[in-house]
Amino acid sequence: MFLHGWGGDERSFCGLAEVLSREFCVTLVDFYGFGKTPHPDFPLTLDDYCNSVVALISHYKMKNVILIGHSFGGRVALRLARQKGYLFDRIVLIGSAGLKPRRGLKYHFRVLRYKFNRRMGRTVCDAGSADYRALQGAMKKTFVNIVNEDQKTDLPFITLPVLLIWGANDAETPLYMAKRMRRLLPASTLHVLPEAGHYVYLERPFETLGLIKDFIGGETECL
Repeated sequence: MFLHGWGGDERSFCGLAEVLSREFCVTLVDFYGFGKTPHPDFPLTLDDYCNSVVALISHYKMKNVILIGHSFGGRVALRLARQKGYLFDRIVLIGSAGLKPRRGLKYHFRVLRYKFNRRMGRTVCDAGSADYRALQGAMKKTFVNIVNEDQKTDLPFITLPVLLIWGANDAETPLYMAKRMRRLLPASTLHVLPEAGHYVYLERPFETLGLIKDFIGGETECL
């Protein structure tokens, strides 16, 4: 089961899924608010996204599920592994979110500026990330709910085998996050692909596929 990142949809993993579907039953998910799945008119939490995945697994009576999650999809996979680990066989995390980033002085200055201007009744046009500013209504609140989750306390309780695949030049979920996850996840292995960024599975599809195949089993073949 493939879980896409924030801003993506089921098409994000089409290349990998096409190859893996020759040996495995593959499910591609559109999260609420992405692709063909609309966002409700009320804010959601990380657990709401997790419950939607569990509902799919239950509806289709899936067994021995392997989760492959990128970025936000990895965040969902981590929470599922913590709460519903018995449903899954193993997990692949690609540039996964889930840990709060380190923040420098520039970030804290922007927060203070935002709070000051808000108190003065002023609008700050560059408040928040580009993803945040692009959202409207309930989905904007959903985004805030999601990014404010720090899942570091979940990780030590995840005993499933976990494969971490990271781009060495990932700017969205930097490499220090991967190394920290590796330390916190008891049964994890980290592979770093040089000269690749946040979308390492698109930039380095052959290596990514090979790592996944080695981890979950199956014949080796090219995309």
